[in-house]
Amino acid sequence: MKLEIISPEKTYFTGEVTLVTLPGKLGAFTLLENHAPLISVLSKGVLVYKNSAGQSELAIDGGFAEVSANKVTVCVENSVK
Repeated sequence: MKLEIISPEKTYFTGEVTLVTLPGKLGAFTLLENHAPLISVLSKGVLVYKNSAGQSELAIDGGFAEVSANKVTVCVENSVK
């Protein structure tokens, strides 16, 4: 599936991944290929994704995520660490 992590200022990552774990307001949740469509508010925490290069982590201060047709778009607040 395709993952895109963006903020108002820049794009942090765009590429193919096998797994994405996001810090949702009600707790962390994991997305795999063919996940049902959804929109979720994200809280401060760690976003984790896996691709052919291995596992990567990105600390975020919140935002939201949209999942549709094997594409995950994560819009984060501009303070990503």
